[in-house]
Amino acid sequence: MSTTPGIGSRYRPPRTCFSCGVNRAAWTWPRVEYCYDCMPGGPFTPPPCERCGSSSYFSQGLCERCHPGSPDYLGSCKDCLAWGVYRRHNWRCWACRWWFGHYPVGDCTYCGRHAPIGVQGACRLCLESARRVAEPGQAPDLAVLARIGQQLFFANLPAPRKPKRSSSGVRALRRALAAQLDRQAEWGQPELFHIDPDPELLRQATTAGARDWTYMTDTIVFSHAEKFGWSERQTNQVRRSLKMIQLIRPDGATQVRASEVLRLSGYDTNTNRVSTLDVLAEAGFLIDDRVPTIVTYFESKTEGLPQAMIDQLVVWFEIMRHGSHTPPRRKPRDDHTTRTLILGLAPILHAWAGAGVESLAQINTRMVSQVMPDEPSQRHWADRGLRSVFSILKARKLIFTNPMKDLPTVSVRQTIPMPLDPAVIRAALNHPDPATALGVAIVAFHALTNGQTRAIQLTDIVDGRLTLPDGRTIPLAEPVKVRLAAWLDHRAARWPRTLNPHLFITQNTAPRLLAPGHTFPWKKAGLNPQSLRSDRILQEIYATGGDVRRICDLFGLSIAGASRYAATLGQPSFHEEIPVRRVRVLSESVHDS
Repeated sequence: MSTTPGIGSRYRPPRTCFSCGVNRAAWTWPRVEYCYDCMPGGPFTPPPCERCGSSSYFSQGLCERCHPGSPDYLGSCKDCLAWGVYRRHNWRCWACRWWFGHYPVGDCTYCGRHAPIGVQGACRLCLESARRVAEPGQAPDLAVLARIGQQLFFANLPAPRKPKRSSSGVRALRRALAAQLDRQAEWGQPELFHIDPDPELLRQATTAGARDWTYMTDTIVFSHAEKFGWSERQTNQVRRSLKMIQLIRPDGATQVRASEVLRLSGYDTNTNRVSTLDVLAEAGFLIDDRVPTIVTYFESKTEGLPQAMIDQLVVWFEIMRHGSHTPPRRKPRDDHTTRTLILGLAPILHAWAGAGVESLAQINTRMVSQVMPDEPSQRHWADRGLRSVFSILKARKLIFTNPMKDLPTVSVRQTIPMPLDPAVIRAALNHPDPATALGVAIVAFHALTNGQTRAIQLTDIVDGRLTLPDGRTIPLAEPVKVRLAAWLDHRAARWPRTLNPHLFITQNTAPRLLAPGHTFPWKKAGLNPQSLRSDRILQEIYATGGDVRRICDLFGLSIAGASRYAATLGQPSFHEEIPVRRVRVLSESVHDS
């Protein structure tokens, strides 16, 4: 029986050297377990390659390029048959690696090969062959493959650069889309009932669906991606989302509801809802039917109340959100203010409804006094909410009298501002995250509010001075400048193409023009920005000996707000501790910077 190995087994990936474990064994047949560097009696100079004469010896007398078992051996892609892929990449080109992770594997409708199946049920080789002969601006016709056949190509070549559309061409496209939307606006079929599609069937239909109106939005997608610095992955996610939307919508419909886009995450995780909404809104295809969270919150808190009472509260709620242009005029309030007032009103309203009250017109002063809560903060917000409701209803002549008119105003409970632990401030100032360190430094040295910190824009800082919207100009402290430079370097390296004008940006706001959320960057710091601001104001109060006017000018406080901090001057425990603690923290921060 012959022990000579076959030709194929000679050129399989050889084992590593028995001695060094790094280089490949010199020979598979005859079998040599050492490389030429570790061979007994060596090291020896490896022979040149038997095929090309290269000195980059690998194994079995061949170099890295000629040995079929080498990671750098060139071959054909096993999915699209393109020439120029390596064994180290599992014989797939870069495009097919992406296809393999995003498209299902099946039998191609046109060539019958078993490979990842993309658009219209075709493999990538058939799709690229059809695109090669397609007319500009037209979708590829895969039926033409039966006549012209397939065309092989080289792997990993850069995609041909698309000519940029002029601004006039983009405007002409948008005018054409607007005209089409005007024609479609004449008719519309409302949805009788909603049935969620099967996610697996929808993913398969996304790759095999014949309908495709993404050519109408691709120009806007690519323009949006270039303008806001989208990554290739984010751009592909938006295009995939648009393909899924066209399968959900009826044939010929281009108007898309925002609620349909928000449901995409339940069908496929490889989508981007927020960026898709931005593109559809810019293209004019979006019908924004999203319900604000404040509306759902109001409906949940008023559920179960009598209908007459709900109708009266709806009038108050709409004026609070949108204001009133008819006398008596009223400016709209922030949704957070409205939410807080609803939170204080809800227990009282449900107590009245449980007692048989059908309308707020039945409420008198005695009934208000009986249901007011005892806890000071709850009593304060209940008083504010009731005064807001009854004043608006009385102005709109929906009630006869205002029962809050004869009741004294409930003042807010005064709290004593307390200093923070210097070790906590010092640790936050030296946080490894540059955004966290900068945010803490701005508040610790200049006592800005959380809203002011998040709203800072790049153009607000010039020559080491920060200009606030209220007109104040603040010279930045040296530790703040050091952390500002570190954050700007990190910002430029992480998001080099972002157009967001805000100083602080996140992964979600970098491709848009929004400010970061309320918890950024305080979630990592473990500090409350209001407590840090109070600590800074307390230090200034003791440094100036209680100069309230100076505190108001420096931090933008009212007289009442500054007096709250000035009241701590009479506390003996504060008098000796705060200045020493604060000086130690700031001096150590400057030293660390």
